[in-house]
Amino acid sequence: MNCDRVIRTVSSYIDGELELAIQEEFEVHLKGCSGCAIFVQQTKLTVKIFYDAELADLPAEARSRLHEKLRQKIREAQR
Repeated sequence: MNCDRVIRTVSSYIDGELELAIQEEFEVHLKGCSGCAIFVQQTKLTVKIFYDAELADLPAEARSRLHEKLRQKIREAQR
């Protein structure tokens, strides 16, 4: 396991979706790499903050701009 792979698999790790062998490699890497350990800790904290946050209504104009940007990104990704 290396730092790049930790970054690519952090979501699966947090969600408990990694195969046991990969999870063990991940955790061994975290024990030896303080940068990745901090990254995983901060990612878990960010997920918790967003999970615990109350939903807020967006103003119609902001919602419209957001939806248009998302549609644009989807179109670009499909090219």
